[in-house]
Amino acid sequence: MASSSGHFHYHKSHNDDAEFESLFDELLEIPDVIPDPKIRKKRAFIERHREEGDIKLWNDYFSETPTYPHNIFRRRFRMSKPLFMRIVHRLSTEVEYFAPTQDAVGRSSLSPLQKCTAAIRQLAYGGGADTVDEYVRCGETTARKCLHQFTAGIIHLFGDEFLRRPTPEDLERLLHIGEQRGFPGMIGSIDCMHWEWKNCPSSWKGTMNDLNILERSPVFDDIIYGRSPQVDFTVNGREYNFAYYLTDGIYPEWATFIKSIRLPQEEKHKLFAKTQERIRKDVERAFGVLQARFAVIKNPSHLWDKKKISNIMRACIILHNMIVEDERRTETEDETFQGQDTSFCVKIPTELFTPGDRRERIKASPVHKQLKLDLIEHIWNQFGV
Repeated sequence: MASSSGHFHYHKSHNDDAEFESLFDELLEIPDVIPDPKIRKKRAFIERHREEGDIKLWNDYFSETPTYPHNIFRRRFRMSKPLFMRIVHRLSTEVEYFAPTQDAVGRSSLSPLQKCTAAIRQLAYGGGADTVDEYVRCGETTARKCLHQFTAGIIHLFGDEFLRRPTPEDLERLLHIGEQRGFPGMIGSIDCMHWEWKNCPSSWKGTMNDLNILERSPVFDDIIYGRSPQVDFTVNGREYNFAYYLTDGIYPEWATFIKSIRLPQEEKHKLFAKTQERIRKDVERAFGVLQARFAVIKNPSHLWDKKKISNIMRACIILHNMIVEDERRTETEDETFQGQDTSFCVKIPTELFTPGDRRERIKASPVHKQLKLDLIEHIWNQFGV
């Protein structure tokens, strides 16, 4: 390289080529730093002989001469055999996942009985998905899929019938029962059942109590928007226009809630508190029966998906209602009030009020206090000495 009149001129040299080739050779000698891709492990295959499991399950519970009698079936499946077979039939004919299928070599898949048994055992005993492997002969992933497909199928097929709003006939039956127990206008008790979510995000913990749930609940939406039947009833000579629930002390003083009396002093108040608390225990006993029947909602949930958690709870409630209806001994007991004198009337809702007006009437504290006083007098006149 030389300089002349302020310009630089490059003169090619053989030494430059040799130096470049030397550097290139050194680069080629550097070992490869890129690691080899890991070899993906093949999924472990276990021959579970599912056909033999299906035969054993059939012989144990569903054959003409089963190994285990109906009382043991009722204890392990939480329902009668006819009801369980009804559920299996609906699922196998109307839900694709539970339909009998064959693989590419003509081998039958898990039967509908095996899939439904795997699901109901997880709901009943609350164990992990792999606890049904030895008996039903299905792997953990398959058992978990059976559970979620089963709960979604139960909601789809039976939800409209067994998890619905009360009809006018239902309201008349509930009002009649409430009047017989000393609370005209009562349609039941209301409370919250808490199910622990083990994997709940830390920022959500402790944010849901009974009052927060009440504010987000749609339980009174049909009344507010005029979609539910209107209930008129009379207590102690006064007429009221909203049916009510019995509650514990945490709930607000709304026209649709009747609470007990804390530390009652007078005899009338003591009798009212005793009667209200005795009847209100129905909802807590119902929660206890539900958790005893399906241990999955008694133990903390280990799932991550809120939708799947919700489906499990809804499916358990639907199954509980189906079991209650199946075990009801007579159908005439609920109709004994027909033709009797009653203090209530169920009719089409009026259009005179706007949703805002109805919301204010529901939350009216003076109505709550007056109704409570009238109920105290009514119960004393009916049950007092």
